[in-house]
Amino acid sequence: MSHQQIVLKIFEYVILLFALSLHEAAHAWMASRLGDQTARMLGRVTLNPGKHIDILGTVIIPLAMLFLPGYGQFLIGWAKPTPVNNRNFKHFRRDDILTTLAGPGSNILAAFACLIVLIGIGISGTTGAFAAHALASGQWGIAFVHGASVLFPIALIFYIGVWLNLMLCIFNLLPVPPLDGSHIFRHMLPYNWLRYYDSIGIMGLVAILFLGGPVIDFFLSPAIRLVNIILLHV
Repeated sequence: MSHQQIVLKIFEYVILLFALSLHEAAHAWMASRLGDQTARMLGRVTLNPGKHIDILGTVIIPLAMLFLPGYGQFLIGWAKPTPVNNRNFKHFRRDDILTTLAGPGSNILAAFACLIVLIGIGISGTTGAFAAHALASGQWGIAFVHGASVLFPIALIFYIGVWLNLMLCIFNLLPVPPLDGSHIFRHMLPYNWLRYYDSIGIMGLVAILFLGGPVIDFFLSPAIRLVNIILLHV
């Protein structure tokens, strides 16, 4: 593994930590706004990764995906679930869905913010345009070798921020327990189905980890292609 690859993987992991922390903090913030202070009292309305780390989902699995061969661009992780007592909500169904959507929604907003920064870098001048175009065309090695000043590593951080936040959003919206998507989907199921659906449990997550790459890529690839088109035209 080259020095550049190691640096890139470190960037990815640090950005994943931030994206996971943002995701859980958004759940906690929305729950607090809607009347449940459980997560706020536990200090979960924060971007401090230390408050959200899950040893398996935040450390072991992401690092294995990054440094063990065979995982490609599929990098996923999760943080410690945000505790929510939905009995404190005034409108149980609506508020539970809003609290659930706050996590993926925060990742979409973060991806959009990163894209805005990339566009700003791209229009800042020749060097910025070179960095943006190199990222969008997949020619990262050329940019590392021939240089885009300090702008390329900065642009790289925000480009990784775009696809990692989008990937995390898509992953969490899959309707597989215990992911966020399952909390929304279960509101649509007949009551007598819920026991069977919830019993899928962690086995559904294990299946996604081993088989979910193509599913996530199906939704992620068009979004990244759009991002690349935008950057190539700045």
